[in-house]
Amino acid sequence: MTAELKLGINVGYWQRDPEDQTETVLAAERCGYDSVFTAEAYGSDAFTPLAWYAARTSRIKLGTAVVQMSARTPAATAMHALTLDALSGGRVILGLGASGPQVVEGWYGQPFPKPLARTREYLDIVRQVWRREEPVTSEGPHYPLPYPGGAGLGKPLKSIVHPVRPEIPVYLGAEGPKNVALSTEVAQGWLPLFVDPEQIEPVFGASLANRPDGFEIAATVTTIVTDDLASALEFAKIPLAFYIGGMGAKDRNFHLDLIGRLGYAEQAQRVQELFLDGRRAEAIKAVPDDLADSISLLGPIGRIKERLQLWRDSPVSTVLIAGVKDEPTLRAIREMVDG
Repeated sequence: MTAELKLGINVGYWQRDPEDQTETVLAAERCGYDSVFTAEAYGSDAFTPLAWYAARTSRIKLGTAVVQMSARTPAATAMHALTLDALSGGRVILGLGASGPQVVEGWYGQPFPKPLARTREYLDIVRQVWRREEPVTSEGPHYPLPYPGGAGLGKPLKSIVHPVRPEIPVYLGAEGPKNVALSTEVAQGWLPLFVDPEQIEPVFGASLANRPDGFEIAATVTTIVTDDLASALEFAKIPLAFYIGGMGAKDRNFHLDLIGRLGYAEQAQRVQELFLDGRRAEAIKAVPDDLADSISLLGPIGRIKERLQLWRDSPVSTVLIAGVKDEPTLRAIREMVDG
């Protein structure tokens, strides 16, 4: 059980038109929310919107859920994080993830194999940059520094900027058992995407067994406050169908695997089949109601208050509210958590 459940918001990807969620972020800060997180996939990046919100806030923590490792070299990610951390007065949480082979190899043109080993090596370089103890080097094999070959003129360098904090908190986005276990070893927190609070111990207990004191679990939770529960369920199914069906290859989809471990393997397989067959409306309908409901906060405010207790009783330390944009609802949820 979490001693004190914190609240944050996850505003997700920046979309078009443009989608400026400054007012939502400001409302969350006024309501006492702990953090705001942004995301990236293969469109908008996570750091730019976060810098935009940082310039307009003063207290709320600024997290990425997640920055994709293959989008940037370790040094570039370290530079982004230390710059934003300095400009915001030390408010950054670097959420980092390996993504999947379709995006890594199809979008970034980088190799996907050995994501755990790459994560270890990546973080080692990032932290060398922040600590400035000596020029940064890495023996590789994934991110060797200096680069072997090439012009042959590379040399180890040390950041010319002194970070505000030599240890910026790092959370890992992870779904597989080994990756979740890695987060407890090399990071300060874990960013689960689809998680049922009642199944964290049965599904992830072994992976989390060695987590240190103070280890954070910040779970993104789709939240829809409405008297029309059926409508909320249909809306909550949309991202599930997309991730199960489209965010991964047919034979290698980490999201589908996770949903299977939650007890919905057969149903998830059907969702993927429908989605890949172009029958997306049917894929959405095929997502089980119980699955969508278990990982979300849906329905009237009274029902959400009852279901928040499930998160209080779980190891989750922060619930990242996703989908609520208005201040009255954000405040009502805040007051429920405060009791």
